Amino acid sequence: MAQKTVLITGCSSGIGLAIASKLANDDKKRFMVYATMRNLDKRRDLVDTAGSSLGKTLEIKQLDVCCEKSIRDCISSIPNRKVDILVSNAGMGMIGPIECQSLEEMKNVMDTNFFGLVRLLKEILPDMKKRKKGHIVVISSVMGIQGILFNDIYAASKFAVEGFCESLAIQAIKFKLNITLIEPGPVITEFEKKVYEEGLKVDLSAADQETRDMFTNIYLRNYKDIFVSLGQSADDVAEHTKKIITSDNPPFRHQTNTLYTPMTTLKYADPNGDLPIDTFYKMVFHHDKVFHASLNFIKLLRWRSKKSFNLGKTNNKE
Repeated sequence: MAQKTVLITGCSSGIGLAIASKLANDDKKRFMVYATMRNLDKRRDLVDTAGSSLGKTLEIKQLDVCCEKSIRDCISSIPNRKVDILVSNAGMGMIGPIECQSLEEMKNVMDTNFFGLVRLLKEILPDMKKRKKGHIVVISSVMGIQGILFNDIYAASKFAVEGFCESLAIQAIKFKLNITLIEPGPVITEFEKKVYEEGLKVDLSAADQETRDMFTNIYLRNYKDIFVSLGQSADDVAEHTKKIITSDNPPFRHQTNTLYTPMTTLKYADPNGDLPIDTFYKMVFHHDKVFHASLNFIKLLRWRSKKSFNLGKTNNKE
């Protein structure tokens, strides 16, 4: 397997950092990784994690997915502007009642999570089409399949990503390109911690009392319990990502958390769409004891579960 050029966005922390480090430290040196971030002042964690791969199989570059010039300059700095694998990971979160969020804040989420991907592909896709070779890997979310309470705008941005990629995938087949949507559930990272901390600061004065209580006493109160029970590590998601890109036949969609899969399966079990909404409503508002008992059961399953997973054959018998 010839060494492949990998461009990864959002590598200052979390999933992006973990993927960059894992690929750069590949024993077989199959990847030349260009790890990018909007603010290079935040590179320290990646530098520490990369270790001896820095300057060899890993280079750190500036790239802001919200700026076309930044993307163009970064791609132009890569030899022959050739990207074999794009890992689109940069993202922005938001939680809270929509009455308490400005349209500007909502637009920022859509601009980063959705149009950021579009900008990247406008710059990278033409060369992939010309060469009829390339793999576009998008770090999406289970919230691109199933909306979650008080994640309205974030879920909307991920739904947009999923629809965009599903449409593009049809064209990609003609050019022999692969597109993969990687869909984690809760992941324990600085990203999620920041989203939670920002949620605590939301000015709820524009919302009615019932909505304020719902957000504070139900959603925020259970936020940490859900992550403890269902949350994966960034390194776990990175391992899934590596398996995907070394697979001979990578899937279009891949959920990284089997403990969360039953929840997203509800979406496909009822063509009317009522089943998942009704189920989540009852879990949240009518079955508090059952909800927490379920979380405790999931903790037990996680303790007993194996970390390995199988995606079929992989290159070089990875």
